Amino acid sequence: MEKRRFAELGLSAEILKAVDKMGFEEASPIQTAVIPHGLAGRDIVGQSATGSGKTAAFAIPAIEKVDVKLRAVQVLVLCPTRELAVQVAEEVGKLAFFKKGLMEVPIYGGQSYERQFRALHAGAQVVIGTPGRVMDHMQRGTLKLAQLKVVVLDEADRMLDMGFRDDIEHILKSVPEQRQCLFFSATMPRAIQELIKRYTRDPEWVKIEAHAQNAPQVDQVYYEVDRRSKIEALTRLIDLHDFRYGSIFCSTKVMVDELDEHLHARGYAVDRLHGDITQAQRTRVMDKFRRRGFEFLIATDVAARGLDVDDLEVVFNFDLPNDAEDYTHRIGRTGRAGRSGRAITFVSGREIYMLQSMIHYARLKIRRERLPSLDQVEEAREHVFFEKLRAVLDEKKFKVHDRMIDRLLEQGYTSTDIASALIHVMQGGAASPETAKPEKAAAAKEFFAPKESPAAAPPRAPAPVPKAFAAVAHKKEPAPTAAKPAKEFSTAKPVKRTYERKPRTGREEGFTPVSFNVGRAHLVTPADIVGKIAGVTRLPAAAVGAIDIHEAHTDVDVANEHVELVLQKLQGIRLKEQALNPVLTPRG
Repeated sequence: MEKRRFAELGLSAEILKAVDKMGFEEASPIQTAVIPHGLAGRDIVGQSATGSGKTAAFAIPAIEKVDVKLRAVQVLVLCPTRELAVQVAEEVGKLAFFKKGLMEVPIYGGQSYERQFRALHAGAQVVIGTPGRVMDHMQRGTLKLAQLKVVVLDEADRMLDMGFRDDIEHILKSVPEQRQCLFFSATMPRAIQELIKRYTRDPEWVKIEAHAQNAPQVDQVYYEVDRRSKIEALTRLIDLHDFRYGSIFCSTKVMVDELDEHLHARGYAVDRLHGDITQAQRTRVMDKFRRRGFEFLIATDVAARGLDVDDLEVVFNFDLPNDAEDYTHRIGRTGRAGRSGRAITFVSGREIYMLQSMIHYARLKIRRERLPSLDQVEEAREHVFFEKLRAVLDEKKFKVHDRMIDRLLEQGYTSTDIASALIHVMQGGAASPETAKPEKAAAAKEFFAPKESPAAAPPRAPAPVPKAFAAVAHKKEPAPTAAKPAKEFSTAKPVKRTYERKPRTGREEGFTPVSFNVGRAHLVTPADIVGKIAGVTRLPAAAVGAIDIHEAHTDVDVANEHVELVLQKLQGIRLKEQALNPVLTPRG
């Protein structure tokens, strides 16, 4: 579809100035098609995917029709989710920045009524809300629609899927007959067509074809992965490509929570978003994500259409979406505004047939690839480190340490050995090569990796038992040596006996007891504690001493030199759905 410059669409000087301030010159296909009809007052039915620019397509004509001297609701936009309502309100505010006197307000559940009452009473002309809260305000008499000029249904199919049909019909029956109606939907099921037929007059139909939804600038691949190996596959790909900013989509809230815990334990900076998260927390998470306060947002499909974030490097489909439309909405988060992006999908078992059906239906350009080996990942890590080191050397922006190097040379060390030792330390190494793993392969990994049977596991040298597990053992004997099998301390039996013992923390020399606000009531195990501390702080497991689990809290001995780090880094981190609040405890 042809695209035109905004200056050619007959817009006011205020709107053109706002569009220029936002950095746009050329309208997208959906904007080019919709805006002229919207300005002419025609009813419109738009079929377009997320990321195509449809918000501006309906917001610009609506803003142009607002009389700023009239302090009454003149535009009503209905959205399926709170996130989308906030997103639309923010864009309306940007587009109306130079139209003095225009006021917009988002209204949705979970936000204070008082704030919404004040905005409506002050005469907001543009209301963006979810159907339930809009109905609520209408019944209270705080939202009056007598002066309404434009009503917009954004993501109409999603609103029907969420059970809002009765609310939508009640709202549409309550608006004035002489008003403009705009429907936007990714799909057009029979229920949507019935609403269009009933509440629009000779609408103009605008459709962006399926191939335009496939975002050709997004590199789309899929991997066939066993369900139990998805987490390992995910972290391997993140490390291989050195991704630092992206979204991970799961099919259920439970999976979002589990993946959030696993990735936290492995040292990745992540947060989550799904329907059970409180509104205040959702707002904080999205604000932090937009500021790149963490690397990956783990979300369900309910949140997918409300994410207004540009420049994502990658979108992971950890679980296969239900249909091609959901897939399109997910990958629409990356590769925007002409930038390149990547979409990676995991499929297992019979899901491959579902994916093939999506590819055929939506004409997706998605190819199959083999999961990289551990050697390939390690080679990629080395390459990234090499390039960073070379860039520092080329720029010569580093402090010279000739004196220290000369001292080492005088003691007989070669320059090659000195450089190798420095690289070893920079990559997280210490005296033992085993600890020289990349920073994201934290010590917690072994506690969260899928357990294999002794017969299936490849032969390897047994490792010494961490102090945390030695303290859990009921017998008063030294910690198991390397010759003892690992299963002696990985079973649940010793953990259970821990609950019956008297407190043991605070007795080891060089350790300080720290109390965590999780315990038996939260189904916490010593492995959870050690894994979370190791994953978040990247400290070795030996930094954790004895662990004493009580009903509502757990006392943990932490090496003296690491206490401040643990108190700082673990503050607010979630474990078993509980935000941690570690505090020092007096010795017993």
